[in-house]
Amino acid sequence: MSRIVTLLGSLLTLVLFSTVTLAQEYRVQPGDSLRIEVAEDASLNRVVLVAPDGRIALPGTGNIRASGLTTTQIQSALTSRLAASFVSPPNVFVGIEGLAPEREPRTIGIFVVGEGVTVGRIEIEPGTNLMQAIAQFGGFTNFAAVKRIQLRRGSDVYTINYNSILDGSSENGAVRMRDGDVIVIPQRKLFE
Repeated sequence: MSRIVTLLGSLLTLVLFSTVTLAQEYRVQPGDSLRIEVAEDASLNRVVLVAPDGRIALPGTGNIRASGLTTTQIQSALTSRLAASFVSPPNVFVGIEGLAPEREPRTIGIFVVGEGVTVGRIEIEPGTNLMQAIAQFGGFTNFAAVKRIQLRRGSDVYTINYNSILDGSSENGAVRMRDGDVIVIPQRKLFE
């Protein structure tokens, strides 16, 4: 039992050390928000947003480049700038308050296989639905089995009946496409 407790303690220490190391190695980017605390002067404590030009501003420091630096490097730069205002160098702490929101990609890639007018990788805008994607790849050849179209999303496979979408009995045409989706359009059987 004591070996299990020791093993779990070692594993927890490793996970915590890895998390701290990753946080220290993270390079700040424009759009991130940083929590800055100065132990000797609480009026300087605040959350600042890293501007698009990669700089932050704190009273008494002017603009400081933050983009591309770790929190430790920013902390050192702020301490240096604030040192002249204090008898001894202040204790400055910098942490990540929030990361920049992910920017939506300009296009995503889907793949069309089989009896589409255009097959292969198709670039579409995020938010494009299935009907719009079909229009973008030009629709189907005369040999397409439009009642057995497959939308493959990872390991999930969805069967789609294009005729049901057209007559309004299915809402599958409104499904939003995701990056990496595969549309498989099988060939029609002899009497299909």
